[in-house]
Order: sequence, then C-alpha cells, then structure tokens
Amino acid sequence: MVNGTSEIRKKVLSSQDITEFQRKVYLELLNVPRGETISYGELGRRIGCRSAQAIGQALRRNPFAPDVPCHRVIAADGSLCGFSGQREGEMIEKKRRLLESEKV
Repeated sequence: MVNGTSEIRKKVLSSQDITEFQRKVYLELLNVPRGETISYGELGRRIGCRSAQAIGQALRRNPFAPDVPCHRVIAADGSLCGFSGQREGEMIEKKRRLLESEKV
C-alpha cells in the first residue's frame, strides 16, 4: 500500500465523504491480507450486515481504492462477480490483474 495500512486506516476513519456503513466495510476490508480474498457475504457477516448487495454498493463507491482493496472481494462461488460496478469487460480484467499481481 502506498501509505501503509495505518495511514489508510486513518484516512478512512477521518473521512467526511463516506457513510458510517461504508466506513465499517472499508475498515473491515483492510483486515484482508494481500494475497487473500473474501466473499461479499463473509465481509458482510463480519460487520453484521446480511446483504451482500449492500456490501457491493459500498465497494462500488470506494474512494480509497486500491489502498482499500475492494478487488479482493469475490462471489461466494469464487467468481470475480463485479468490480467498480461492472460485471464484465475491462474492469473485471483489471480486477483479475490486481489479484494475479497478489498471487491469488
């Protein structure tokens, strides 16, 4: 990460441009180590949210990417599912490249 995890965590905590729900999602996502992935549902469970779709919407609006690594979030079946609100095309290829660079 460019500024390190503690620096991006501070940015997320102090941001006035995100909702409290988004803050919870982004902070929990910072706990997913480089080279690992998490499903939308599991990320939701970790913060007490039952809606994988709500998690996806928060990630779609992630202003801290790639420092808050939304590319590490995948579907429960292991598929890439979506990235930046897109389900196919160049954005999914970008997600694939980011994950490959982390040896996922």
